[in-house]
Amino acid sequence: MLGVTLAVLLHTATLAPGAYDYAPAFKAAEQGKPMLVLIGADWCPGCVSMKRSTMPALARAGKLKGVAYAEIDTDAQPELANKLMSGGSIPQLVLYRKTKKGWFRTRLIGAQSQGTVEALIKRALEDQKEEPTTKPVSLPAE
Repeated sequence: MLGVTLAVLLHTATLAPGAYDYAPAFKAAEQGKPMLVLIGADWCPGCVSMKRSTMPALARAGKLKGVAYAEIDTDAQPELANKLMSGGSIPQLVLYRKTKKGWFRTRLIGAQSQGTVEALIKRALEDQKEEPTTKPVSLPAE
């Protein structure tokens, strides 16, 4: 019974409002940690699935430890969401990583599986030391 109670508490804690705010993730990213941002809305089924199932499962498995993670609601923070998004489709996962040449972005559009998100994070952590050949982008402040 204790195990079930702890699992429920852990699941609730990962979904607590404000648990994945952009400002702390941005601050960690400025220190060089890759930043992963989930952009979505509560009325979007794919977004809800990512926010309540996929991302919490990755967090419980320790797969988000290598990145600064944030969630942006397009209805609550439309200006920031628009700065981060490409087009209007949601959900979007945007990963920023910092190199000597600047910030580089990788974007996934649509609901993603745990495996896809885990692979994105793993690749970003492996590529952190490599210098990309694409043009740097800016990391939007709040």
